[in-house]
Order: sequence, then C-alpha cells, then structure tokens
Amino acid sequence: MRADATELAEAIRSGRLCAVEAMDASLSKALQFSGLGAIAHMDDQKGRASATAHDALPVHSRPRSSMTFGGVPTLAKDLGGPFAGLPVSAGSRLMPRRGGFVDCDLAERFRAAGFCLFGLTTVPEFGLSLASEPEIGPIARNPLDPDLSAGGSSGGAAAAVAAGIVAIAHATDAGGSIRVPAACCGLVGLKPGRGMMPAGPHYGNHLAGIATELVISRSVRDTATAFSELSGDARGPFPPVASKRQRPGTLRIGVLAETGHEYPTDSERSEVVEQAAGFVEAMGHELVPIDVLRMDAMAASSRRIFLDLVSVNLAEAVSRFDLDSSKTERLTQAVIERGLAMPAERLWQSLNAMALVSRDAYRLFAQIDVLISPILSSAPRPVGSFPTDHDDVAGHFERMAMFAPLAALANVSGFPAITLPFGQDRHGLPLPIQLMAPMGHEPLLLHLAALLEQDQRWQHRFPVAGLEK
Repeated sequence: MRADATELAEAIRSGRLCAVEAMDASLSKALQFSGLGAIAHMDDQKGRASATAHDALPVHSRPRSSMTFGGVPTLAKDLGGPFAGLPVSAGSRLMPRRGGFVDCDLAERFRAAGFCLFGLTTVPEFGLSLASEPEIGPIARNPLDPDLSAGGSSGGAAAAVAAGIVAIAHATDAGGSIRVPAACCGLVGLKPGRGMMPAGPHYGNHLAGIATELVISRSVRDTATAFSELSGDARGPFPPVASKRQRPGTLRIGVLAETGHEYPTDSERSEVVEQAAGFVEAMGHELVPIDVLRMDAMAASSRRIFLDLVSVNLAEAVSRFDLDSSKTERLTQAVIERGLAMPAERLWQSLNAMALVSRDAYRLFAQIDVLISPILSSAPRPVGSFPTDHDDVAGHFERMAMFAPLAALANVSGFPAITLPFGQDRHGLPLPIQLMAPMGHEPLLLHLAALLEQDQRWQHRFPVAGLEK
C-alpha cells in the first residue's frame, strides 16, 4: 500500500496502531525535522488530547463512512480557517498569537472526518509570496533540498507532508498557494473550483472568490477523499456548482507545453507535459495542441486581477480592524498602500475582468475537456529568491509570475486545477504537471491524476510518521 493518510487511517482503524501512537510519531518527527521550519506553532497537548479522545470513542461510534481519516494527525495552515485552539498569526507580527477563534465550517468538517490537529504550518506574511519565509520565522525549507524553498504560501504544509511529519495538511490557494508548494515538494495539490468549498462564517475573507481551501497530500486518493469529505454545501457567498459526472468515452486533452518567451518554462518541465499527454493519448484520448498565444491574455489579466484583489483585500482588513501596518514587512506595507490608493474604478475594472477571464476560459474549454500544462517554469527556487524587505510590489509579483506563469488563471476563472509529480529531473527534484478543467469537473481531474499517478514516476523520499516500518 502507499504510505499516505488513507493507509495511516486504515492502520488506526484496524488496531495496528492507535491514534495516540500516530500522534506521538508525528510530534517526534516534527522535532526531528524542526530545521525545515515547516511548523510555525505546535501544541503537543492539544494534539495528544485530540488523539486520546479519538481512541476513547467506541468502535461503533466511528464508522468508516463518517471518520474517513479517523485518528490521523494533521496541521492547519497559519492563514485561512480558523481552527479553534490554534492561534493564527498569518505569518505576521501584526497578529500576535492569541485564542478566541471558533471553528469555521471547514474546520468543523476536518474534525468530523476524524483528523487530529496539533499545530499551524509556516506561511509568508499574509500569503504574499510563493516562498514561505516570514520575517518572524521560521523559514520553510524543501525537504528534498533544504537550500531550496518549499514554495508558498502553503509552504509549511508542503514541507511537513513531504518530510512525513504528517501525511496530509490543510492548505489554501488564492494564486497558486496549494499547487506551487505541492509542485515544489513532489506532492498532490487540488485547487477546487469556485463555490465548492465552505468559506463560512467569515465569507468576506475569500478575495472575491479567487481563494479556496483544501489540502496538500502525498496521493491522489487522499486528495480525492478529502475533497469528497470536505466539499459541498458551502452556504454562500458564491453559487454552489454541482460536481459533474465523468464524461464517458474519448476525452479531448488540450496540451500546452510552453508558456511563451516572456515567461519561459525550462525544457525538462515542458517535456514532462508532453510525456503526460502521450501517456493519456495511449489510453485512447485525443490530444489538442493549444497555442500559448491563446493563453497569454487570460494569464496576464489573471495576474493583474490577483494583485489588485490582494492589495484591496489587505488594505481593507487593516483599515477595518484599525491595525498598525508599520509592524508589517516592507513589501506588505507597500501592498497595503497600493490597495488604499486604488480608485474604485480600477477595482471595478478588475472585478469585471474576472468575469471576462472566466468567459474566455469557457470558450477554450468548449474545444477541450482538460488542459495539461506546466505549473512551475523551473525547479524550486533557492531560499531567499522572493525577498520581502523592499517595496517593489510590481517586481515581486513579476518574479512570482516568472516562476508560476499560469497559476492565477485557475483562481480568477474559478476553474479547478490539480498538480502532481510525473517524474524527476536530473537533480532528483520533481517534475510536476497541472491539469485544469471547467467548474464542477474535479472528479474528472482526480480520475486523470490517479491514472497518471499509477505510472509511479515519482517516489516519496521520506516515510510517513507512524508508518516507518
């Protein structure tokens, strides 16, 4: 069996180990790998209490159907949520860790699925980077090479999962923040489509619909199960989209191996897209080449919209809660100032442009069912490649665009997208691909991802805590 959260849950369910043993293994491994900086806040006592409570449940009170991940240790992200008892700081000294949070709808579902939480994973300040290196620390390093970034903004989650501290972890994605770290660390990351995930009760915190939450995991089956357990019945603010049944017969697979001369993808990462396309073509599906020029306008518009919404959202939050922005990093201050200075007309133009991006994406997908493309233009960047000790907002977001040129398109269009590794480069680092489909087609993405995963072109380097033997 694969070493993932599903296997760990089965080991607990069958009595091969108990939840407390699994938790102790995770806590021990967290200390062993503390140098990775994956965990920003750890609470051993809460973790053991949660695991003990699970072990105390009568077996008939935890049926397989309602506690799929019963007893499995996990971590929440230090941004999003919140999860009661885990004091979020969003990677900033502006928000000192303190209690008082109640579970959001998603947190309630995590607990109902049987997860036992024991901490928060490292994020960049307010999620403003594709590296998780906040000034307040720690720096999230890539377990595959600690000199490299684990990605952002769910970099701590990816580092923890790749190192095997936990088998699966909560993550959020507003501009690639699930998919980029997963891609950096050889993991699976699904950004669900707009309206699929619960966002309550703090609906206003989801950036006009570009942000969503789910997990980073070690297997497609874990991600598929998590999506099934945690999605649906979002209760606003965006109209729910019903999951579509997989379309029978031949699929039309759009193939975009290049990302253009302005944001070029290196040859190894372009070639793996072609290899993945050939793999699904051998199963009888039809390949449709996609001209990068057709994607350029949508991708560029998505990047501009992402920056505008992030700027205004952060500025509004600082104003509403009367926070002292001088306590934030220089880049964050500049983003806040940009948001405060933005005319209402500019914001409306970006909101209107969101609808146009979604319209144009639907036009593209009238000709294809799924798009295979790169998610990263290169190998994970060295630690320090995305500094935040400056006020060059445009330069910072341009560096992120160079690294993940298509990431924001899925967020702005509202379409679901999934990344997974499909091999390794000459340095032993993962070669990730991205699959994208129209709203409601998460099951199709998960189906294709599972088929690609079966080729076993990528092997995890570290075992999962509790499953070492």
